[in-house]
Amino acid sequence: MDLRQLQFFVTVVEEGSFTRAAERLHLAQPGLSARIRQLERELGHPLVDRTGRSVTPTEVGETVLPYARAALEAVENVRHTTEAFTGLLRGHVSVGLVSGATGQFDIAAVLADFHSEHPGVDIALTEDTSERMLQALRRGELDIGVLGLTDEHPPEGTTAEIVIDEPVVVAVAPGDPLLAQSDRPLPVAALRDRALISLPRGTGLRGVLERACAQAGFRPRVAFEAAAPPLLARLAARGLGAAVIPAMPPATAAALGLRTLHLTPQPRARIGLTWRTGGPASPAARALLPRLRAVLGVPRKDDSGAPDEYGA
Repeated sequence: MDLRQLQFFVTVVEEGSFTRAAERLHLAQPGLSARIRQLERELGHPLVDRTGRSVTPTEVGETVLPYARAALEAVENVRHTTEAFTGLLRGHVSVGLVSGATGQFDIAAVLADFHSEHPGVDIALTEDTSERMLQALRRGELDIGVLGLTDEHPPEGTTAEIVIDEPVVVAVAPGDPLLAQSDRPLPVAALRDRALISLPRGTGLRGVLERACAQAGFRPRVAFEAAAPPLLARLAARGLGAAVIPAMPPATAAALGLRTLHLTPQPRARIGLTWRTGGPASPAARALLPRLRAVLGVPRKDDSGAPDEYGA
C-alpha cells in the first residue's frame, strides 16, 4: 500500500466514477482500476462497489475512507510545515457559507486580501445548506463553515463560535388570527395545522423549527419554502402563511406590512463559525481563521484562554 493508491481510492469515491476519477488524475481508466484492485487485494476486502450506476464505497470502504483522507492530509501538512520555515504559505482552503451570509459580512474582501498576501493558497468558496456543509466538514472536504446550528451545543466532532444568536419569531400579515393573542408570547403548539413559510430542509433555521414543533408534539406544515429570510417575510406579507424567521425590529416588520410574535418556549436562530474539533487541519486554513473571526465579529477569548459555551 502506498500514498498514490490511497489518493486513487479517495478520488474514485469523490467522483463516483472510474472514468471521471481517471480524468481528474490524468490516468488511463484501466490502470486506475488495476491500482484500486491491487489495494483491495492487499487489504483483503473490496473497497468500492462497482455494480451500480455510480461507484460507491463498500462498508469496509466507508470505514477506511477517513483514514485514507487523514493520511493524505498528514503528508500535505508535512510539506506545508516545511514551507512555513521559508515564509511560504501554500495549499488549499475551502470555506462554506449559508445563503445570505455574503450579504451580511464582507467575506469576499477577507478572502481577496488573504489571497493577495498568500498567492500560493488556492481558495474555494461555496454556498450551501448547513446540513450539507456540516457533512463536508466532517469528511474533511470543507475547512471552515459559517453555518446554522440547530442546538445550543456545536454538532459532534466540530467546534463553533457564535456569529449570530437571535430569537425566532413568527411573522404574519395584519388580521391574522394568531394576532388575537399578541399580548403574550405565542405557544409553539399554536402553529399546529397552520400553513408555515420556512427555509428549506437542511438549513439551521428549518432544523430549529422542526425541533421546536417536535417538542410540542406535532410536525410543521410548511406550505412555502424560500432560500432567504427576507423572501419568507415578503411571502407572509402577502397572506400566504406564517413565516418563521429571525427576530426583526418592529419598525422593520411594519415597513414590510408584517406583525411579529415571539414564541414560547423561545427557539433561537444561531449561526456559527465552525470547523472540525482540533482546529482546521491545514496551515493555510489556520492562518485564514483569525481573519474570518475578525470580519464576523467573533469576540476574542479572554486572557485565561477559557473556551466559550460552544467549546471554541
